[in-house]
Amino acid sequence: MQQPELIIKTTSELTPLELLTIMQERTKVFVVEQRCAYQEIDEADFNAHHVYLTLDNNLLAYTRIIKDSDNAYIRFGRVLVPLAYRKKNYGRQIVTATIAEIHHLYPNKMIKIGVQNYLRSFYESFGFKAVSDVYLEDNIPHIDMILNGGH
Repeated sequence: MQQPELIIKTTSELTPLELLTIMQERTKVFVVEQRCAYQEIDEADFNAHHVYLTLDNNLLAYTRIIKDSDNAYIRFGRVLVPLAYRKKNYGRQIVTATIAEIHHLYPNKMIKIGVQNYLRSFYESFGFKAVSDVYLEDNIPHIDMILNGGH
């Protein structure tokens, strides 16, 4: 059985087809499926690193890495697995690869993420610790979490 390919590129390195595929899947999950009307494609996309798994030209999982504006920490987000590929461990694979890439690009930097609260234990399994109370973002309960650099 063929294994998924891990691809990591900056926005400017993406081909037009790769960029359109990523944006289409992000919109499907975060705007349509989650019924959130917001600016899904934003300023952070201009300088992001896009991390994704693909197999037979199908996007299996995706995240983006972004530097925080004050450079205090690194963030990743827009973590998604399209509906057809859920429950196949791709979420765990993409988060593992994303953390490894952050450690490679930004050694010893703290990682800070804002996650949907129902996924808290999933991220705790990677070593993330909650650093905020639950708050609403786009009417969805979220929590901020950190992972210290080098871990």
